[in-house]
Amino acid sequence: MALLNILHYPDKRLHKVAKPVERVDERIRKLVADMAETMYAAPGVGLAATQVDVHERVVVIDVSDTRDALRVFINPEIVWSSDERKVNEEGCLSVPGIYDSVERAERIRVRALNENGEPFELECEGLLAICIQHEMDHLLGKVFVEYLSPLKQMRIKTKLKKLEHAM
Repeated sequence: MALLNILHYPDKRLHKVAKPVERVDERIRKLVADMAETMYAAPGVGLAATQVDVHERVVVIDVSDTRDALRVFINPEIVWSSDERKVNEEGCLSVPGIYDSVERAERIRVRALNENGEPFELECEGLLAICIQHEMDHLLGKVFVEYLSPLKQMRIKTKLKKLEHAM
């Protein structure tokens, strides 16, 4: 397994729309393993392939306290979402050190393939539902800060550029 490089906002590659995975094979399973290792090392609770400059529809998530409940979503699609919405504070490995409030559906049902290419559906709420929606935004080329006002977005870009130059 290898640690992958995580792209940082406002990198234009974060805005690429991911293509569906044609076949779940060893290459995809290696990508999943590398993404999981990268997510755990960061540390984070979710990572989309877009964030590591692979533009295929692959997401890994682990919202467990023990960090041993990895969930893999290949070609995920939200097939239902509740009308109830909730505002939660979100952060992102591609936007380090920035946290802000985003409104999302409280409950969702997602359909995807697992790392063996087997289809499944999962209904969820809470942190897992938030993470799935957040990571699926990445697959569509959207970063959570784009839900914020243009002024906040500009401040975040300025702050991140200053941090980048300080390194």
